[in-house]
Amino acid sequence: MKAFLGMGLLGSNFVRAMIQKGDQVQVWNRTAEKAKALETYGAKAFNEAAEAVKGAAIIHVTLKDDDTVDEVLAMASSGFEPGAVIIDHTTTSAKGAVERTAAWKAKGYTYLHAPVFMGPQNALESSGNMLVSGNQAVIKQVEPELSKMTGKVINLGPEEGKAAGMKLTGNLFLLTLTAGITDTLAFAKASGISSDDVLALFDSWNPGASMPARLKRIATGDFKQPSWELNMARKDAGLMTAAAKEADVTLSFIPTIAAVMDNWIAKGHGNDDWSVIATDAVS
Repeated sequence: MKAFLGMGLLGSNFVRAMIQKGDQVQVWNRTAEKAKALETYGAKAFNEAAEAVKGAAIIHVTLKDDDTVDEVLAMASSGFEPGAVIIDHTTTSAKGAVERTAAWKAKGYTYLHAPVFMGPQNALESSGNMLVSGNQAVIKQVEPELSKMTGKVINLGPEEGKAAGMKLTGNLFLLTLTAGITDTLAFAKASGISSDDVLALFDSWNPGASMPARLKRIATGDFKQPSWELNMARKDAGLMTAAAKEADVTLSFIPTIAAVMDNWIAKGHGNDDWSVIATDAVS
């Protein structure tokens, strides 16, 4: 018997996939109707979190944030079976994951943080990526369970909280990627270029292919043999800003990047590779 707390889009599809694989799953959600809806697929819904976890050796959690996880686990704890394993898929802070690991261990339970790079469809299809870190004996114990839920379990080693930090690192990249796309489309609009034309450009030219090499350059601090000089990148940023201003279109992020470029040019790095602006992030 398994329990699952948190029947949002991700949690509910995890449960459906578990049931398809033959698992018995007891579910709870603060909005009871969402848990009740899973009974159509064979889950057993409960109005109280403590009732939902009774008899469950493994308790999965997919909630909102640190505070919500702490609150719900406290609510459910009176129903925990001795030695129960809590597997938390919530995106939380690294500090929170470390503190929960120690706190629940002190109470006789195993807590493992296993955040995911998975959307609802991934959860239903058992595809995507799941991150874990911490006690390797615990991870070895639960890895068969986790492997059934996802396409790949990425073990980041023995450091508690590293999985949480890596999940946020990945999410930060997704946020900045979307921010970059936003300015790209805004500039295209200012230049009379349709979004279809932008899509056609990126169908032929994949700038993402250069990411590993650029990340390596930044990580190693090798900026003296530029592929794109900072002075030239700053010139282009100026052209972008001017064109957008003339068309009365706002670029949200390029002006900030241009200001950072100006700072590094003032320090004498104008002839270095433009990625020198990332120096402080890795030094």
